[in-house]
Amino acid sequence: MTSHKTTQTMKPATAAQKLGVYLPATPAEFQEGAVSRSELNALQTDPPEWLQELRRNGPHPRPVVAAKLGVSIAGLARGGVTDALTTEQIDALKTDNPEWLQHERATQAEVRKETVRIKEKNAAKEKAAAQDDKPRRPRS
Repeated sequence: MTSHKTTQTMKPATAAQKLGVYLPATPAEFQEGAVSRSELNALQTDPPEWLQELRRNGPHPRPVVAAKLGVSIAGLARGGVTDALTTEQIDALKTDNPEWLQHERATQAEVRKETVRIKEKNAAKEKAAAQDDKPRRPRS
């Protein structure tokens, strides 16, 4: 018995998220239909002009804006940035370097340091536990 292969499809919002673009800025034909896995792969490997333009100039979705500014998405919200921004607007924010952006970047740096510290601590614990599990020779 052969199984019928069905094409995997996703909503345009999911495809836009995977492509790292802001859905309302995409062409209407992209927003209206389902996107198959093969179409998504084709868009990723050989992006059309509209996709290249969106990635280059925006508007960018909040996760991309946060990454470009070096802050968290929550940090963007605390800073009052709730909408998608263009590359030009992001560059202007970087140039102006407002106080909230400085604060959020410092917070993000501390979070990263803490994450590294915890990973190192856990790795040391695992190493110690692995050494404790080794069989030992009985003392004579």
